[in-house]
Amino acid sequence: MNITPYVTGTGSFKRPFELMYQDPVYNNADNNDDGIPDNPGEILYHIPTRTGQQEIYNLSAGLSATWSRPLDKKLQELCKTAATTQIALQNQLTANKRLDFEIARLKNCGELMKAGIMFHPKSPYASVCADVMLINPAGVVANHTHGLQPNQPVIVEPEPKPEPVVEANGKAEDLGTFEIKSNIISEEANPSSSDNHSHEESNDQASPGFFQGLRLPWSKQSLSQDETPVTTDQQEVSQEEQKHQPQ
Repeated sequence: MNITPYVTGTGSFKRPFELMYQDPVYNNADNNDDGIPDNPGEILYHIPTRTGQQEIYNLSAGLSATWSRPLDKKLQELCKTAATTQIALQNQLTANKRLDFEIARLKNCGELMKAGIMFHPKSPYASVCADVMLINPAGVVANHTHGLQPNQPVIVEPEPKPEPVVEANGKAEDLGTFEIKSNIISEEANPSSSDNHSHEESNDQASPGFFQGLRLPWSKQSLSQDETPVTTDQQEVSQEEQKHQPQ
């Protein structure tokens, strides 16, 4: 349905506009009756006459409404879809052209900047490459300098270690009295036990010198080559002789 308001106007006129004109009255007198005017072309007077000329103007306003129903709505939907697709296609083509333009501008400006060519800052075309930046690509190090100074030894002082604190877990009064008794058992050498004696000698020879002064309760008293085993009776006799010797 379509609703259309309207305003129309018409005008009719003629130029030059003359409201009245002077209509002349001629002298048609024929006094001698010969059928010929006596004074042909003589104007006796003029009669004002209206011309009837007028101007017509017409102005009209109104509202028109039209209602229509399509016989096939599918064609109308297809037409709308086609129009939408065409608009999207045109927008994409425009965007592609814009992208090509920007990439070409970026490439050309970058190559010119690498060559040392660019617009003057006050040039009206300086804005063409104003937003293009020239940086080093990945893996490329720019030219640079370093200040070198002689190496100086760095003395690192060791950190002081805290002295271990040994805490006593007792006092001297806590120690008791211990008595160690050792019974020296002397045995006479048995000639029949030659194997045992030889085995003991090998053990005495194999023992290091560190253990020579060490005597255990269950071990035998070791004798040197010049010493012989002393029995208990012999020890008592030697003590009696020492008593009777003059001092």
